Amino acid sequence: MLNDLPNHVARLKAAADPTRLRLLNICFHGEFTVTELTRILGYSQPRVSRHLRTLVDAGLLMRFREQHFVFYRVPRDVGTRDVVHAWLSGLNSEDATLQQDRAAVSRVRAEREERARNVLAEVGDEARIEPYFSTVVGETIRSCLDLDALGNLLDIGTGSGRVLRLLAPHVVSAVGIDISSDMLAVARSNLAASAFGNVMVRQGDMYRLPFADGAFDTVTLDNVLGDAKAPARALAEVARTLRPGGVMLVIESERPTRMARPNLERLLAGLKLNLEHEAHVVDTNSALHVYLVTINEDALAA
Repeated sequence: MLNDLPNHVARLKAAADPTRLRLLNICFHGEFTVTELTRILGYSQPRVSRHLRTLVDAGLLMRFREQHFVFYRVPRDVGTRDVVHAWLSGLNSEDATLQQDRAAVSRVRAEREERARNVLAEVGDEARIEPYFSTVVGETIRSCLDLDALGNLLDIGTGSGRVLRLLAPHVVSAVGIDISSDMLAVARSNLAASAFGNVMVRQGDMYRLPFADGAFDTVTLDNVLGDAKAPARALAEVARTLRPGGVMLVIESERPTRMARPNLERLLAGLKLNLEHEAHVVDTNSALHVYLVTINEDALAA
């Protein structure tokens, strides 16, 4: 348990080092690779890696791999983030070393933004890039959900992070999954610009989600089911990660698709899921169907 005295003392010991405290301060606000952290701190990679390993072993940082890169960040669980935030709040923001770190982080993020612009120029798909939160589409998505009950959110097909940016102010924590590392670079850049510390993105496959059963209160699927080779399998995997009483929001472009309402209802019935509500929304750049899905009572009793 986080509040157990031995565990808390072990975490205090792990954090009681200037370099490790700097790493916590940096990784509290986003996720960074070892190479990026080495550049930010100005230390050798072996030295940075040693400190990172201590923080990971203490549960103060988490690490995850994305292709050839390993990212580090403060875990998204509220308990750990609250403890780390309490420690960091006592730092003097005018400290010269911390100011240098912030400047170095800004340079790293500027490079990420440049990469994101290059990716978007290659993708050229305005419907995928355009941020939902500034449109009637975003208003419709929010209206379909109980914003006070979003809890822990999983966003599948996160792309540029548009759903995450829309809903992040209302969640306890959120994770965005996408198969494309290029689009994840865009999402990281967008989320860093919005300063959402409770949100992370990971490369992942919607058919094999790296999360425990019942890990999320809300799951969104952003334009992925219509092109899925096995939509029923994807929906079953999503349902596995939903807690009892959780909700799923399916967003699909209005185009020739296998996710027209009758087809979706057929898939959901086989999984003991209910289509509770449907909204059709047309915006300047988008024409979408938004489906709110819940787990039915039979599934909860099973």
